Amino acid sequence: MRTWLLILLAFAAPFAHAEMWKCMDQDGNTRYTNVKADAKGCKALNLEPLNTVPPTRAQQKPANFPSVDNNIQKQRDADRRKILEQELAQEQQQLDTAIKQLAEQKDTRFGSERNYARVEERLKPFEDRVKRHENNIESLKKEIGNTK
Repeated sequence: MRTWLLILLAFAAPFAHAEMWKCMDQDGNTRYTNVKADAKGCKALNLEPLNTVPPTRAQQKPANFPSVDNNIQKQRDADRRKILEQELAQEQQQLDTAIKQLAEQKDTRFGSERNYARVEERLKPFEDRVKRHENNIESLKKEIGNTK
């Protein structure tokens, strides 16, 4: 079945060629199209067929190639996951602390801050810290999701 599909695709490939046109408008903007109705006044492009290289056979590992036993690899993966979960818990605590500090700073007003721009300037490092911890948590969750 697979062989027949490959043969069918090999014979269908020459018919899959599409004509392309390069168009320039009055403003000098370039656009490309393969729709013949949109190609009035456009220059036809002569595209060469794509260069394809047949896949190579999978290479065999050399006899002295280092490899790890499945049980050892599973243990390493479990250790990695544990470390990532610990980092996630620590990052969550740091996020909670940063959110509290930001809330405290938002509630505080100094007499030297007569306009809101100075307040925003003072709050920016606290907001950046919260954002950084949120991004770290998102990355750690993604990495934990990728573990086996």
